[in-house]
Amino acid sequence: MKPKNCLIFGGSGQIGRYLIRKLTQNNLRVTVVTRNIHQKSYKIKTQGNAGYIEIVEANIYDETKIRSLFKEADICINLVGILFEKKGGNSFKNIHALFPSILAKLCKEYGLKQFIHLSALGINEANDSEYAKSKLEGEKNITNYFPLATILRPSVVYSVDDNFTTNFMTLLKNLPIFPLYYSGNTKFMPIHCSDLIEVIFQVISKNINSNILECVGQEIISFKEILERLSKLIDKKTIFISLPTSIASLTAKFFQILPNPLLTEDQLRLLKYDNVSSGKYKTNFDVGVPSKRTFDIEVKKYCYMWREGGQFSTEKYNSSKD
Repeated sequence: MKPKNCLIFGGSGQIGRYLIRKLTQNNLRVTVVTRNIHQKSYKIKTQGNAGYIEIVEANIYDETKIRSLFKEADICINLVGILFEKKGGNSFKNIHALFPSILAKLCKEYGLKQFIHLSALGINEANDSEYAKSKLEGEKNITNYFPLATILRPSVVYSVDDNFTTNFMTLLKNLPIFPLYYSGNTKFMPIHCSDLIEVIFQVISKNINSNILECVGQEIISFKEILERLSKLIDKKTIFISLPTSIASLTAKFFQILPNPLLTEDQLRLLKYDNVSSGKYKTNFDVGVPSKRTFDIEVKKYCYMWREGGQFSTEKYNSSKD
């Protein structure tokens, strides 16, 4: 039987690389679209079995170019997203609302079996965030054009390749005092990248058509607890100080002018809202794909890179002798 062909947009990121490995290991063919084949192809080519990956360079808004890719595809997976807007770069609206609508229209036109779109958890409540509003608009556009689409809403996704735990451990390693926004009370249900990939794989293999599926880990952890756990894992004593909203807003104004901002005003607004399952939609647990990995155990596997002495730290050595 001819293997299914998965057309992936956003395949060079953390989630994309894990996904390509999973799909090709299970005999699914993958076509990955990238805007810069010279920069990205070496990352992508090493992720899967030879002969199962095709890399295509294209501007994601070049509908004529990407249209031809849908002729051979069975499944379209959209992982494209941005966390902040860059001056002169792509906007939330273009990336999260316009582009998904183009893909949904093409999925309908070419009769694809499935369209899987990665959105975000907690966006219904965050009505003062441009990020959240653009994500919701994208979901609405998708369901208008391709009602059978499966929209995944993950909480924070973490792994050794993330920009979440790794960034925070870098900051915690270097800062003796760390600011807490909204007293660090915002709640998350972090999901390991491998668990999220298993959800995507099961959606494909079992043909799960759950319009919106919230993807969460096993635990509810507050922002402060996450920072405390990371600090403990890298053996750093950190003083956490709650910042008043007015001062937090000023720091966000400063940070967002950096090339890769630590925090933007829009992200600060998002932090007001819990990032946990809403109870309004099914979760990965409800469709028989529970998260298996726990935050502390998984982060402990790579946190030594931020400890004094790295892999040769006393903690690492002692734990290996036990």
